[in-house]
Amino acid sequence: MRITFLSEGEEIVVDGKERMSIADALAKTPIHPSTVLAVFEGTVVPQNTIIKEDVRLELITVSSGG
Repeated sequence: MRITFLSEGEEIVVDGKERMSIADALAKTPIHPSTVLAVFEGTVVPQNTIIKEDVRLELITVSSGG
């Protein structure tokens, strides 16, 4: 299974086992999960969503500060 993340104009591909959460896939990239929202077809999806087939997700960077 392949998860493709689109982040800031770059594609980051994660190949993995048959089932994987978005958070697990992000852990295999240099992107810290708490800094992004995953979007599928215009809808934000929780990072605990289990991916069961090849998918392409857009990542939107979020920021926080104090």
